[in-house]
This record gives sequence, C-alpha cells and structure tokens, in this order.
Amino acid sequence: MIDPPLHYRKSQLGLAMEAKRLIGFYAVLVLSSLVRCGTLARASCDFPAIFNFGDSNSDTGGLSAVFGQAPPPHGETYFRSPAGRYADGRLVVDFIAQSFGLPYLSAYLDAVGSNFSHGANFATAGSTIRPQNTTLHQSGFSPISLDVQFNEFYEFRRRSRVARSRGGVYEKLLPKEEVFSRALYTFDIGQNDLTAGYFLNMSTSEVKAYIPDVLGQFKNIVKYLYGEGGRYFWIHNTGPVGCLPYVMERIPILVSQVDRAGCASPFNEVARVFNHGLKKVVTQLRKELPLAAITYVDVYTIKYALSSQPKKYGFKQPLRTCCGHGGKYNYNIHMGCGAKITVGGKEVLVVKSCEDPSVHVNWDGVHYTEAANKQIFDHIVGGSFSDPPVPLNKACHRLPSQ
Repeated sequence: MIDPPLHYRKSQLGLAMEAKRLIGFYAVLVLSSLVRCGTLARASCDFPAIFNFGDSNSDTGGLSAVFGQAPPPHGETYFRSPAGRYADGRLVVDFIAQSFGLPYLSAYLDAVGSNFSHGANFATAGSTIRPQNTTLHQSGFSPISLDVQFNEFYEFRRRSRVARSRGGVYEKLLPKEEVFSRALYTFDIGQNDLTAGYFLNMSTSEVKAYIPDVLGQFKNIVKYLYGEGGRYFWIHNTGPVGCLPYVMERIPILVSQVDRAGCASPFNEVARVFNHGLKKVVTQLRKELPLAAITYVDVYTIKYALSSQPKKYGFKQPLRTCCGHGGKYNYNIHMGCGAKITVGGKEVLVVKSCEDPSVHVNWDGVHYTEAANKQIFDHIVGGSFSDPPVPLNKACHRLPSQ
C-alpha cells in the first residue's frame, strides 16, 4: 500500500486538530450553558429575614406605636381593624415578606407582642432621609429620620446578640447573628424630603438644590449597613408626588402645569430628578461595596401608570381619595381619614372610607390602597422595573455588570 503524500498527511492532521479544537470549543460552550442553567436553577434566594427602612409607604406600626394608632377605617380591607398601616390593608413591604413565606414585619418601635426573628421594620410615617428641624405636630414629619432608623438597627443588632445569649424566649423572638448578613435590606424613603421643601414655601429650583445632600446622606446609611454585615439591598425610588391629593391641594400651581393625567408636573419633575440622582448613587455604591448586591427598583413608573392609565389596571378616579372629605379630590388637610367631630356630646365619624377601596388608587390623599399596592408589587416582583433586571427572589446575586 502506497503511503499518502506528506502534504496530504499534514493537511489531514491539521483538519483533525481543527476538528478537535472546535469540539473543545463547543464543549466549553455547552458546559458554560449548563453552568448558567444550573446557576439560574439554584438562584432563588433564601432570605431568612427582612430589615426595612422608610416612611409611611412601608410603616407597619412604628408611628402608631409612638404617637397613637392610626384610627379606623385604616386596615379595614385586610386586617379588619387598624394595624399600624396608613392604608386600608397591606403595603408593598407586606407583599414582599409574604412572597418569601415570612410573617409580616413587626415595627421595631412596637414591642408588644412582636417577634423579630424574621426581621424588623424601622420605617415610620412622616420619616425623611435628612433630619427635619421641626416637630411632628408642627410639620407632620417624623423625628425618626433615616439616620435614627440606622441607630435603632445598630442597637437592635447589638442587643439581640446579648439577649439571645441568655437563652429562653429571647432565642425565639430575636434573629440569630448570621441572619443579619443573609437578610434582605429594603428601602422606600425620600418622598417626604421633597414635599418638606415645598411645605416651607421653597421653589422647585430650591428643592432641587438640596437633593444631592439628601442623597449623600442616604448613601452613607447604606454604607453603614454594609459595615454592619448587610449585603443584599432592594431600593425603591420615590413615586410621582405630583399625583397625590395632599400635595396638589396644598401647593398652588398653574393650569398649564397640570399634565394629561391631572397630576402636577413640577412636583413630578422633582421626583424624577431625585430618582435620577438615586440611581447614580446606587451605581457608586456598587463600586464601593464589592460584596453587595444592590437592586434599584423603579416604582415611580408603575405608580404613575396607575394614575395615568387607571382603567388598564381596574381603577376609577385615580386622583380622588377613597377615605376623605370634600374638595376636588375628596381630601381635606384639616380632616384626615378617620376624623371625628363631637355632636351633642357624642363623637361622630366624618371622614369615612369609600364604598369600594379596590377601585381606588389613592386611599387617604397621601397613601395608596391595598389594591394599588398589590399592583405595584405584582409589577416589580419579576424584575422588569429593576436595575439590574433581576426578580425579587434573586436579589441576593451580584451580577457581573454590578
């Protein structure tokens, strides 16, 4: 048998080597794909607890524990009685906890009957990021600003460690030390920082001017929490404050400043400026906190959609308050939801709930109804309103782009 020419043998050898290289290349691709699939399959996060920071949009009883319970008809839709929430039922943070199979968060300030083993809620209604130089009764803003909420958290963690070491009931009611590094840290705050300036008769440009300082203070708090072991952060931006009756009734605007949805454009513009800055802060934090997974969540877009396209989501009269009294928006700053007057020596409830809160976006002129909160949660849980676009149940994973 005659051997093939040398050049032919080299050619065949080259083809064999090329084939081997291609096989190896595709094997790597397949393996990488399998790894990615495996990662996705294992990606659901097992958050043992949630620690929440915020204002009334996520307060589950903090302000009520300190300054008195939010009166009926607050809580009527789900809890059938007041439950510390400024809504007819559940808040977005309640749905977040529920999605992980966790109990609803107890307010840190509500010590009676609370179980903090699955987390704690440091939010209080009226809270701001930047401390306000005023009292609750003077301005309506809580003295428990974000820095105070962090101080509460700091003490809570330290004292939980000490109390658990005593054993007994403390071990059941307080979180284990390892929970703090595995928990989800949620934020929904900033709305009151914007309205505070307007309520002090500041112009839109003046409010915009102090936003960087507000965001700087927010950034510091996230870094402090990271220093305390926090690794997973879920941060909501602020909503369209120009669509809330308590803002539109209180601050005069020109007809030309009302948009097609009936909202006040200048106030929504300020909210967008705040959100743009917040997103930049989150980007900076990702660079500065190498072990953190930080998700920026755009609740503004879905909240505005509820007001501008109500029928699409099953709502009617999106700017009209459900639990209110009088005026264009059924809202009266001097008579809030649940307000009573005395007639003939007897208290009479004047500000009552509407017949069907489920078709209303706004509950009391300031806050959203449970139905609206559920819509917000349903839209953000999948990640389509998040940056990076990760679902809530995978928010423990730091993506390469972060």
